[in-house]
Amino acid sequence: MAVSALSGCSAAGSAERGPEAGLDDPAKKEIAMQLVSSAENSSLNWKAQYKYIEDIDDGRGYTAGIIGFCSGTGDMLKVVERYAAARPGNPLERFLPALRAVRGSDAHDGLGRPFTEAWAEAAVDPAFRSAQDTERDRSYFDPAVARAEADGLGALGQFIYYDAYVMHGYGDTDGTVGFRTIRREAIAAAAPPARGGDEAAYLNAFLDARVAAIRKEPSHSDTSRIETAQRVFVGEGRFGLETPLRWRVYGDGYRIDAR
Repeated sequence: MAVSALSGCSAAGSAERGPEAGLDDPAKKEIAMQLVSSAENSSLNWKAQYKYIEDIDDGRGYTAGIIGFCSGTGDMLKVVERYAAARPGNPLERFLPALRAVRGSDAHDGLGRPFTEAWAEAAVDPAFRSAQDTERDRSYFDPAVARAEADGLGALGQFIYYDAYVMHGYGDTDGTVGFRTIRREAIAAAAPPARGGDEAAYLNAFLDARVAAIRKEPSHSDTSRIETAQRVFVGEGRFGLETPLRWRVYGDGYRIDAR
């Protein structure tokens, strides 16, 4: 099993508690992107994923880009709409009617190989990368961080919320459990810090609820991104997402070392 190594941007050690940077700090955000990429793409090189696209047979159609935008859920459509607004006449724009038609299904009608090739080719365009970055932040990163801050969570808890947003979405859909329900179940089991609760106890309750949610989805049975990654960080007390970080996902080992 290969171990991937990358020097992290954070110089803070686990013993240096006190005022901590949140996940929107550039160094912490970079760590978050690497952590998500290890689970979504089995690589810490998240910037290589702008071109990624395939159907992973999870009922959501094509999964693509830096956090797995899906043709079936509609966030892929939002990315292409943003790209079209910034770069009218780009090669992906002609697929907008098909993307609107397949939303809510796993269909490939009007898409197929011409679409996947156009997606991969568009990844060299800074405007397309910016469209992905913007949709990631607007729909996932920013709301997750804001909700975690309101719950009194540090950078680790903010990342745990963000990863849940990425994988589950905010609301429940047919056959899935979303972030909103996961958080509600966690709060029923343990109070978050903003309500006087213990941070580790609350985060473990949230991760328990998330594992239960994953096990309800036939396409998402592996819980290693929780049990051998996020749960490890909670156990080590890395509430500021301090490096070094070492974890495993799908049996593969990764690390982000302190400089």
